[in-house]
Order: sequence, then C-alpha cells, then structure tokens
Amino acid sequence: MLDVFIPIARACDLRIPPYHLRGVGIVGAGSIVGVAHLPAYRRAGVPVRGVVDLDPAKAQSLADRFGVARVRDLGELLADPLVEVIDIAVQPSAQPAIARRALKAGKHVLAQKPLAEDSEQAAELVDVASSHGRALVVNHQMRYGEGMAASRAMAEAGWIGELTAVLFDVNISTDWSAWPWLLGSARLDLMYHSIHYFDSIRALLGTPERVFCAAGRRPGQLADGETRTMTTFMYADGRRAHVNVNHENIVGDYEARFRIDGSAGGVRGTVGLLYDYPHGRPDTVEVNSSVLPTDGWLPYPVTTRWIPDAFAGPMRALLAEVAEGTSAPTTGLDALQTLRVVEACYASVASGQVEPVEAA
Repeated sequence: MLDVFIPIARACDLRIPPYHLRGVGIVGAGSIVGVAHLPAYRRAGVPVRGVVDLDPAKAQSLADRFGVARVRDLGELLADPLVEVIDIAVQPSAQPAIARRALKAGKHVLAQKPLAEDSEQAAELVDVASSHGRALVVNHQMRYGEGMAASRAMAEAGWIGELTAVLFDVNISTDWSAWPWLLGSARLDLMYHSIHYFDSIRALLGTPERVFCAAGRRPGQLADGETRTMTTFMYADGRRAHVNVNHENIVGDYEARFRIDGSAGGVRGTVGLLYDYPHGRPDTVEVNSSVLPTDGWLPYPVTTRWIPDAFAGPMRALLAEVAEGTSAPTTGLDALQTLRVVEACYASVASGQVEPVEAA
C-alpha cells in the first residue's frame, strides 16, 4: 500500500538540480538564518557567497559557523557579480528598502513574509521586480514543509475528491521575547504567525471572497499585539476554511492540528514544529480516501521537518524560475494576495463584520 505514496513523496522533493544553482548573498544574521536558512542551503548545495548584518560581530559569528564570508555592507554584497540572488532575513519594516535596492541592482530576491507591512508597499515591490525583469519570491516556506506539501499533493491527485473545508487548530505557548521587535508590535498573530496558515489555505483553495476574524489578548501577556485569533475564510461556492490560534496556553496541553476535507475523504495531521519550537518534530499526515481506497486512516511517512528542511523550498522555486522561467508558487504577486487576506482580517477585527478580500 505504501507504493501509492511514491508520487506524493516526489511532490515533496526539495533537492535543487546543480544546473539551477546560483550564488546567494544573505542580508541579516538573526537566529532564523542560523537554524533554518543556512542549514537548508548547506544540505541543498546552495553556494552562499556572503552574509551581511548591521551587527558585524553577529554576521562574523554566523559566517564562521557555516564557513561563508562576512561582507562589510550591502553595497559590497550587491557589487559582487557572482551573487545573483539576495536572501533577505530582516525585520519587515526594513525589508522593502533592501529589496528595492537589490532588484534595481539586477539581483533576484527571496524576501521574508510578510513581503511588506502593508499591501501598498508590497505592490510597489512587485512592480519594481517586474520592471527590472527580476524574480521576486517570498519565503512562505510552510507550503514546502513535507506535511503541507504531501497533504496538498494528495488533494491535487484527487484522493479526497472535491475539497470542501480546511481547518487549522493551534493551541500553544509562544515566547515572543525571542523576537524583541515583535513585543511592541500592534499587529502580531495574524501578520506574523497565522499568515503561514492563510498562505497554505490559499495554496489549497485559492483566495477567499470574504473573511471574518476575531482577535484578543490574555490579560497580563507580555506582547502588545493579538495572541488569540479565530478566522473564517468564505468562498462563493460554499467552501470554508477556519483557523483557530491561541499562543497563550498556560497549562501545557499543546496542540497544532490541521485537517482537509473533501467529498471522497480527508487528510489530517499535526504541525510538528509548534510542539517544541524551533526544534520541533516531523509533521504527521494521515489520509482517508474512498478513491484509493485506504480502509480507514493511512499514515504517510513524513521524514523531514519544517525547520530547517522546508526553507530550501522557496529558494528551490526561485532558482527554477531564474533558470527555466517557470513562475514560483510564492511569487511576490501571490504573496501580495496573502497579505491582502491578512489586511481583510484586521479590517474584520476592527469592524466586527465580514469583510471582502481585495483582489491583487
């Protein structure tokens, strides 16, 4: 029976063909670069030619750990003809200026999510990339995690029939102090966490027509922004998606589950990373299909992790776009639409009403 998973495993392949590889420069030397970007790129054979950060000591420490060069400043990195791709890993407020400068210097850009703090800035970056003929891809790496990629491949193969609903139910404890700049942010879960689920839902169902969202905080919590959210996506054909997130679970019975329902079965599983961030564990995935059929829930053997493995996915997609002209799944334009979903959610929180999603 496990032979049926061979095409699913192929769809999760994150290996990068040698003829796609290009020199990469990294802007930012924060913890995520050390635990995710550089380990993933090392495994995939991506040639990293340099790393730069406003804190030279931090950049030097990271460069020493991974055997790459520390570059003095962004100008030096952009002047290197062997650097064709700039991977940006900085705070969202600083990203647009760096991305704009890199694109105008003729570099392809892999940006962090969200692409910008608002859709107006994000749309401007999409236009800059287009006018300079450069690839702009956003690091929505949850799509590439094996749990999500395998589940989506099963759905696309028709194993569970016509998709009807998607659910993410996350009840965890998040230590926001790991990101000091987030502690004072008025926007928190929707913009910087649930955006992962929103993007993964869009990869399955497309962009919703309308959203309803409610958000709140736990009294006495450390962070300023929303840490509890409930979001519903509504589609014109009756499909629905729901995302329920609580970052303030103080009793320790953590859960991070997802489920995809269809007319001929379903896929369910767990988001392993969230049980022990950033170490985590592999996702779990099970499929129940009357198309195969599976005779109940059949486990899929997940072998990789969101961190660091999935971080090779957006880079792989960008390099394929550069080498072959095939549009990456999470282009700047696609990420702009995810950002507009987030903005509609905040509008719904403010109004208490169902809000439309602006089309990109």
